[in-house]
Amino acid sequence: MTRALAPVVVLALLSGCSIVRRSTVRDDWAATDRSKVKRLVVLVQPLPDGQEKAGELFARIARRYVNMKRDFLVKQEKFAAAAPDLSSLCGGEDAIEGVLLLSPALTRKGDGFEIEVKGSLKRCGDGREAWTAEAGGSFPTKDSLLVEVTKTYVGELGPEVEPYVAPAMNVLRPVLDTLPQPQLTEQDQDEKIGLVD
Repeated sequence: MTRALAPVVVLALLSGCSIVRRSTVRDDWAATDRSKVKRLVVLVQPLPDGQEKAGELFARIARRYVNMKRDFLVKQEKFAAAAPDLSSLCGGEDAIEGVLLLSPALTRKGDGFEIEVKGSLKRCGDGREAWTAEAGGSFPTKDSLLVEVTKTYVGELGPEVEPYVAPAMNVLRPVLDTLPQPQLTEQDQDEKIGLVD
């Protein structure tokens, strides 16, 4: 009997240390939004650590990660100090159907950051939330597993983003993994191929 309980205890302990503290998907996601909310814009607001480049980094990481690991079609990445009107982000030539809002709060701690991220997926039109999540933890500015990724983002966005790359990757990946999956048509799948970079 003790051996049978051991895996349960280990799982319980591991889940207590999770970066993701809460994640919810609307009960009617499958019936209401799954086939309608596919084309997204990522919005990072407020700016992490008050830095515009950090906001751009968080938005780019989120766009790329969601395009690679989830079935959404993220068409745009945006970052802002103050929240723009939701309707200004919707529609347009990219036919945006939803806004993936990520609200990070960073505090310097030793050689890293204490980060809290709140995420929500808002439907265009009425702004209804289909998904929400919260995650957080303490992360160093360097991660030996993310050296090449860090070089890539520093090359794209400049040296000022270097201390943010590893913390952003380590908090965003787990929270974005809790997003629900939309239902793509064959045409959507063809469209998605061009979005993964």
